[in-house]
Amino acid sequence: MGEVTCPGDKSISQRVLMIGSLLNTDIKITGFLNGEDPISTANALNNIGSSISIEDTSVTIKKRVVPFMSSNEIVDLGNSGTGMRLMMGLVSGLGLDATLVGDDSLSKRPMLRVANPLNKMGASVSCDQGMPPVKISPGQIINDFLYEMPIASAQIKSSIILAGLAANKKVSVIEKSPTRDHTERMIKYFEGNIESKRHNSGNIITYNPSELSSKSSYQVVGDFSSAAFIIVAGLIAKDSKILIKNVGMNPSRSGLIQVLKSMGAKIAIENHSTICNEEVADILVESSELKGVEVMGNIIPNIIDEIPVLSIAASFAKGTTLIKDAAELRVKESDRLAAISDGLLKIKIDHELFDDGIKINGSDKDIDDLVEIDSHGDHRIAMSFLIASLRSKNGIYVKDCKNIFTSFPTFLSIMNKLGLSINEQT
Repeated sequence: MGEVTCPGDKSISQRVLMIGSLLNTDIKITGFLNGEDPISTANALNNIGSSISIEDTSVTIKKRVVPFMSSNEIVDLGNSGTGMRLMMGLVSGLGLDATLVGDDSLSKRPMLRVANPLNKMGASVSCDQGMPPVKISPGQIINDFLYEMPIASAQIKSSIILAGLAANKKVSVIEKSPTRDHTERMIKYFEGNIESKRHNSGNIITYNPSELSSKSSYQVVGDFSSAAFIIVAGLIAKDSKILIKNVGMNPSRSGLIQVLKSMGAKIAIENHSTICNEEVADILVESSELKGVEVMGNIIPNIIDEIPVLSIAASFAKGTTLIKDAAELRVKESDRLAAISDGLLKIKIDHELFDDGIKINGSDKDIDDLVEIDSHGDHRIAMSFLIASLRSKNGIYVKDCKNIFTSFPTFLSIMNKLGLSINEQT
């Protein structure tokens, strides 16, 4: 049986850098994801006055000797959409000047979905044709702002909450479907006044001005989205059994387990505990005969990042898997629906692409030919089709995999430890 430890959660790593900086106290963070996205966020925060140092998976945030300050330099978030959207809220709430930029991929991603509600709450945010660069100027954040999100997005929600937190103003956000709640859990952990109540099929989240409690440490739990690749690898490989330790099991993130179990997956959850107000457990996975299912509706926001690797599981399941209501995949690091379709075409998996989803007719046959997959510069597409190579007789070559290091820097070493032969070519 293979055994691995899940790397730290990317979303939590970035949020604790921001909220930890607002605490303005010495704090030690362990389990940090030392990947390119969290590092970009740390550098951006240092640009506006934070004092963050990173050593492997440990981070130290030192108490500031001066207030946060406007940045005279361009603030580069690299490939991190989470970093940019959350920084938009934080910088707006602090009332600073800053210009946020990103790499070629991030520069094509929509930012008005965050800029518009921030401007409605009194910020001053402008985008170039709705995309980065993002120019933020000092505004006047209003009190008791209420925003109903037109789409389910934890990044929009968190950006608005962080603006209220930084400006010390009351803010409420209505989400039509539940989205990941790491920001709310973290504020609660630091004893801030935030509550979430059911509202129709979603929630209304309200932050009330409050002083966060200083704590000397924070432990980041494992990233479920990273574990998802290992889980699917264990399910589709022949005669496999893998124990994945320290996996974050936040209910707003771990819906893929429910989907995979409905497909017949042999998955056992062990050693439940709570760390820093986040649920964590070990996951035992065994080779399974999967069957096709329908996936749509309210669960989609919960599993949106895992749909690429779910598509690989569906490719080797008996019957048809239908994924709908996932149009948000069109505006990720790539058009992920198109990228999934492109890859499935190469490995000869029968499928049909829709505007908001994909239908996959699975096969129990292995892939015969050596094929070349274009990742479209997207880390989740790259990792998903590398996992598919477990069912290839002659291997799969995936182009442009450098963005894997934005979210899962130990992916290659973990997969090779489990017996998947991945060779990096320069």
